[in-house]
Amino acid sequence: MLAYIKELSTQEQEEMRDVLQKLYRQTFILERRYDRRAGRIVINKEYYFCEKHMDFLKEYLEAAGMTIQENSELGTIYIQGEPVMGERLPKLATIYLLLLKLIYGEKMAEVSSSVNIVTTLGDLTAKAGEFGLIKSLTSQAEMKRALNVLKRYQMIEVMDSMEELNNQTRILIFPSINVVLMREDIIGLLDLFASEASQEEPEQEEAGQEETKEGEITDGE
Repeated sequence: MLAYIKELSTQEQEEMRDVLQKLYRQTFILERRYDRRAGRIVINKEYYFCEKHMDFLKEYLEAAGMTIQENSELGTIYIQGEPVMGERLPKLATIYLLLLKLIYGEKMAEVSSSVNIVTTLGDLTAKAGEFGLIKSLTSQAEMKRALNVLKRYQMIEVMDSMEELNNQTRILIFPSINVVLMREDIIGLLDLFASEASQEEPEQEEAGQEETKEGEITDGE
């Protein structure tokens, strides 16, 4: 492996280091990504660099207990393995991920000419409502955090400003989301989240009633 690296030019060695760091950090490298400055989808040269050096990357990552996969149909290169687990997704980010994957599948069935799908935060909220998860989508700070996590892992790109999220905020869903779980697993997880949410509501109501009673006693005293 060292011999292969030494045969590369200085620029290619730097590109190899950058590519490996990105794979470790974000799991996915996409063939096409969204350029916010240009306001359009652009070719990602790193994807083709990975393709060119795929044999080396496979050998290198295998030594670290990981495998590298390419799905040319989706234009996605990604790594798998125990060392890839990384951080645990916040609950809201997990819910977003599951809902966005469902939206991606539905819209792909309607428009098959592109692997990139655009939805809105309003569509996401509506989908959450279908599963009784609408109360999970509350705090703007939590919503931004969840979206930023999915951006970091190359699942989505928020096409509009995140300073003030609203129903019209556009979300570009990348094909990498199609690699995550099967539809049946997603439905099961969403149902589980909905069940947990419905169980939490009575507990919160009872706690609120107890606080009110205690407050009334204190006021009476």
